[in-house]
Amino acid sequence: MLVLSSCSGVRFAYNNADLYLRWQANSYFGFEDEQDDELHARVAAFTAWHRKYALPDYVRVAEDAARRLERGISRQDLVWGYDSFQAQVRVSLRAAAAEIADLLDRLGPEQIARFERRIAEENRKFTKDYLSGTVEERRKRRLQRNLERLEDWFGSLSDAQAEHVRRYSERAPLIEQMRDRERRRLQAAFLEIVRARQAKARLPNFAAHWDRDREPGYAAAVKAQREEYFDLLLELDKTWSPVQRADAVERFRDYAADFRTLASR
Repeated sequence: MLVLSSCSGVRFAYNNADLYLRWQANSYFGFEDEQDDELHARVAAFTAWHRKYALPDYVRVAEDAARRLERGISRQDLVWGYDSFQAQVRVSLRAAAAEIADLLDRLGPEQIARFERRIAEENRKFTKDYLSGTVEERRKRRLQRNLERLEDWFGSLSDAQAEHVRRYSERAPLIEQMRDRERRRLQAAFLEIVRARQAKARLPNFAAHWDRDREPGYAAAVKAQREEYFDLLLELDKTWSPVQRADAVERFRDYAADFRTLASR
């Protein structure tokens, strides 16, 4: 069963979000002393905002998703889900950027250099995970990622269901090279903002609209891949067993319950 218990990882992760976000920020920039104290206060302020304003929306979306999945999904449901997720991400990124921007405007040269080294490491890992190997090998890795993601929600897939996923992997465009260029564009834009000490003025809008200046070819490829994935989900929705569907529905409802509990604290 895929049902999350009352002591699920969701609550554990959220209750430790302050520590995780501080650890992540320090791994990128190496805040120390007064800066680390300020980081602690700013992260706490963001998580308090998120608990008050974002989590109630998460409850609503998770409950609505459960109802839609229970009755069987349509393309309109998938568009709604995607748009809801995007809206939540944009609001949260804007709030987080606004909270941390003033601190970023006071980074020292060695902290900026540390960030550059860290993203260089991440770029090498991205190349290894997504760009290495032949086209066939890359498609096989994508197939495995999609199988694992779907089985995490619906349990073991039947051979016929796995075949739907395999066909999706064969037909959907591989866009990782364009994605890599987009990642590097965003990294360079972020560094330009930080070096210019303009995070307070520019970062919230940049964070909320990270996809605004995508190259047209990449934007079209992202949309095409998303539509292919929607097609896959619609095909699979016709094949779910009652147990598979019930497991995924219950998981959404358990997420909603977790979010409601966390928001009330």
